[in-house]
Amino acid sequence: MKRALISVSDKTGITAFAQSLSGLGFEILSTGGTKKALEEAGVPVTGVEEVTGFPEILEGRVKTLHPNIHGGLLAKRTPEHEQQIAAHGIKPIDLVCVNLYPFRETIAKADVTEEEAIENIDIGGPSMLRAAAKNFEYVTVVTDSGDYGKVIDEIKTHGDVTKDTKKALAAKVFRHTAAYDAMIADYMTTIVGEEAPENVTFTYELKQTLRYGENPHQKASFYINPLGSPFSIAHARQLHGKALSYNNIRDADAALQIVKDFKEPAAVAVKHMNPCGIGVGDSALEAYKKAYEADSKSIFGGIVAFNRPVDPETAKLLHEIFLEIVIAPSFADEAFDILASKKNIRLLTVPFTEAHKPEKIITSVEGGLLIQDQDTYTLDEAQVKTVTKREPTEQEWKALKLAWKVVKHVKSNAIVVTDTEKTLGIGAGQMNRVGAAEIALAQAGEKAKGAAMASDAFFPMDDTVEAAAKAGITAIIQPGGSIRDEDSIKKADEYGIAMVFTGIRHFKH
Repeated sequence: MKRALISVSDKTGITAFAQSLSGLGFEILSTGGTKKALEEAGVPVTGVEEVTGFPEILEGRVKTLHPNIHGGLLAKRTPEHEQQIAAHGIKPIDLVCVNLYPFRETIAKADVTEEEAIENIDIGGPSMLRAAAKNFEYVTVVTDSGDYGKVIDEIKTHGDVTKDTKKALAAKVFRHTAAYDAMIADYMTTIVGEEAPENVTFTYELKQTLRYGENPHQKASFYINPLGSPFSIAHARQLHGKALSYNNIRDADAALQIVKDFKEPAAVAVKHMNPCGIGVGDSALEAYKKAYEADSKSIFGGIVAFNRPVDPETAKLLHEIFLEIVIAPSFADEAFDILASKKNIRLLTVPFTEAHKPEKIITSVEGGLLIQDQDTYTLDEAQVKTVTKREPTEQEWKALKLAWKVVKHVKSNAIVVTDTEKTLGIGAGQMNRVGAAEIALAQAGEKAKGAAMASDAFFPMDDTVEAAAKAGITAIIQPGGSIRDEDSIKKADEYGIAMVFTGIRHFKH
């Protein structure tokens, strides 16, 4: 008689699976709560303690860690191994069905204690899974309830699970235990406060396979952090429209990261991960009108994110142009109906009421990873000082704060021109700073007169101030820190421009 060892925390579908195995002639071995559940369902079960000749001890911490179990799992079906286990009274185990203590679910609880988290680190489960997976040529190992049906079907059809399926199930087990261990390692690293561990392993779960990556010839998939912030694109709820593409996801993430920085009603339009128009106002409608006015050309085919619910009036305006995605905390019923009349527009909601928990930024380079903190630095934290003879006016301060909030999210070299309520010009991703300024000022045109300018990093020389002055800019905000700061300050004083230093830069590569 073949033997199956079943011990699961998640009991979804387990009684039906065990009943099927029993009906196919398997002896079922089990432990603790699983054994009780199977017995209550009328499945004949042999307790693991009857196999080991040793009771569960240490509050269940030790029950399957025994040669009678692991010998049965690791024995090859060769004369030499069969003779050895027979000499010790060990019988082979042909199938293992195990899923692990709910560590992820435990640490996700807001009030979890360290003791509770540690107690939910499974030891015996991963040991059995790894042993069975190593011996996949002879042992079927199942950790996903979604595979129960396939395993039963193959046993019924072939008398055993096929070798290809056994190998695939073993690979899944090693991915599963690696992810489990990675989560534990991350938790332990966090609680001891280690900021740069000698090894780092991240675990993500497949959310969707994408049609392609940045371009049609590139394959791509979207994986999410299962413990990540719900206030994210990874955990956004899609209400309407076709599946997101690779570029959609990146652009939508960029839009959400920007709109998160605003407390007042704001609308953010993004193209190719750069903002093309940002507006603020007393309502979502007013903010959107200003974002649209900021760049009515580039917004076409873009992503728009709101930090306030979308109402019907705003939806009517959004409906007038082609947009890929609209993100908001919610959509009024009528607003949703208006927008959903377009088949392909994606409508996403994220819970803006959730606290934003900054995560590490992980960037891949060939052969490695770069890991850094999110740039959450705000002007409230900066040591802002006026370095010119003239202080900014109240209106200029308002515009400077908006410009500084936006420039943080623009690819470097970055220059942003704003009034008090919207962006007027954005120069992004240029190889020199004055080039970025020329683009932003040209886009702003006549509106640059009396406007504010922000730079994500210091001016290496005074040419950017010169260009700003000639365009009519009256206030500038920048980090400072150049060896030629005095040149820029003198140039600003020459034109009567108020200039402030923040002491902090916002490079974004």
